[in-house]
Parts: sequence; C-alpha cells; structure tokens
Amino acid sequence: MAFSLGVLPSFLGGESSLLTKSSSPPTPPSCLRLGGVHLVPSSPVNLRTVTAAAASKPASETGKREPRGIMKPRRVSPEMQAFLGGAAEIPRTEALKQIWAYIKQQNLQDPENKKIIVCDEKLKKIFAGKDRVGFLEVAGLINPHFLK
Repeated sequence: MAFSLGVLPSFLGGESSLLTKSSSPPTPPSCLRLGGVHLVPSSPVNLRTVTAAAASKPASETGKREPRGIMKPRRVSPEMQAFLGGAAEIPRTEALKQIWAYIKQQNLQDPENKKIIVCDEKLKKIFAGKDRVGFLEVAGLINPHFLK
C-alpha cells in the first residue's frame, strides 16, 4: 500500500504544485498527500518482506520423499513378473522403461509405422494376446498387471 510521489505528477497532468507547496511539515514516505489531505495506510506495509521460514527445512529432512502415484512400487501379476525378470514390486514408470527397452532391443517396431509394435510371444502375454499394438495403448494394456 506504499505510494510513490514520483508517479502522481504524470497522472495529474503537470499539476504537481499541489504536491510540493504546503506550509505543513513534510509527509512521511508511507503517506500520500493530495493538496492538504494526508492519506495514511491503516497499517504499516513492507512489500519487500518475504518469509522463507515455511519453505526451509532442516538438512536432515531434505532427503528423498516417499514416491507417490506412478512412481510408487506396486505388486505385479505373474505374467509381468516373468517379463520383468522376477520383480514382485516395481513402479509403473520403471516397467514402461523396461518394456520399451525390450521393444527397441528386439526391433519390434513396424518399419513402415514406428508407432506400431509387432508383438512377439513374450509381449503377447502382457498385451492381452494382441499381435500388433499402438504405442499409446501400451500404458493401458499394462494396467491390469498392476495389482492393488
């Protein structure tokens, strides 16, 4: 709620004489004087004050937080366990990484349309027996394999 006296003369159209000529004592910087009237904010305002106490934590608490959402390890179905090499719990993101790594390693993308995956027997087990899968379908097809 601080006012700048340097900006007001431009709004008053050159009538800055009202702001400078007065027989009263000088106006404190937190007040605005128009003519003989002082406009004083009801409480002192300091716009530069920033509290960082809520954001700062002790060094011992700044470690990693517990994973949530798709980063949280979940139990997986036996078919997914066999594909992933026996991992009983894995985050969804890590499972997708391993599936895509397998697809790239085995060169299972359709050469004409890279958005299509041509499934081998190992992928058919986790992709509901489909022969061809679009890359956008992969996340939806692995959902049933993550148990709650």
